[in-house]
Amino acid sequence: MMRLGALLRPLAAALLLQWGLSSATAAGAGASTAAGGGLAVPEAMQAITVEERLGASIDPELRFRDHQGRDVRLGDLLQGDKPVLLTLNYYGCATLCSVQLNGVVAGLRELDWTAGDEFRIVTVSIDPDDDVELARTKRLAYLDSYGRGEAVDWHFLVGEQSQIQALAAQVGFGYRYDPVQDQYAHAAAVMLLAPDATVARYLYGVQYSARDLRFGLMEAAAGRVGSVADRLILSCFHYDAALGRYGVFAQGIMRLGGAVGVLVLASLGIVLWRQELLPKGRATDAAPTELTS
Repeated sequence: MMRLGALLRPLAAALLLQWGLSSATAAGAGASTAAGGGLAVPEAMQAITVEERLGASIDPELRFRDHQGRDVRLGDLLQGDKPVLLTLNYYGCATLCSVQLNGVVAGLRELDWTAGDEFRIVTVSIDPDDDVELARTKRLAYLDSYGRGEAVDWHFLVGEQSQIQALAAQVGFGYRYDPVQDQYAHAAAVMLLAPDATVARYLYGVQYSARDLRFGLMEAAAGRVGSVADRLILSCFHYDAALGRYGVFAQGIMRLGGAVGVLVLASLGIVLWRQELLPKGRATDAAPTELTS
């Protein structure tokens, strides 16, 4: 008989998981003045938006240079048998990019998967002036914070403006250079890609829970990563496009709870049936045999 604890564990885990706080950072374009204040919105801010392009394919022939100075074909990093966590940042950014990548690393540390095993990570700089040495330095800093060694499959790329703009357009990632502040204005989002380099999911904000990363990567991989228990728990959650996160799905919990309930009742029925049969068997064994002359 299956152990009841093993059956109930996924349901209990799903019920204990809590909603995460949402941090919306992508701002819509179109407003030219602040409401009620009459203050002009900087032109750079008007391009900060993410236009989700789920199912869009990324051009595998885009070319970049990695943190070792090698010329790389983007398709060689994105296509394969694993989902990809893609981030667009720039390495000279001391504010949002650092906060966002720190949030990514914090979520990854809580995830019992390691980049290179179940998934891979690619970070592309949106600043064409970023060079290989800066990419290498940033990679080492974040790998040290990640704490899984230097062999982790996390690529930091730099490239020409035409290649950067093409990639950003294909994933719907808006950004704009602000010459006054000498910095790039952009949204905080990560893109989760399927193994065939198509866009599968977006996660927003500067904090990414291990739960959201796990579920997003599982969906991107179409169930090819994660355990049976992970997939059971995922059935209790749904992706909230408005929040850019996963939340509890009541019908999923009810469905899983009903399935677990059926299994529990079936197991209990088997136990009772066996207990009912055992005394009869023993009585038959103990009955005296009739002597024949």
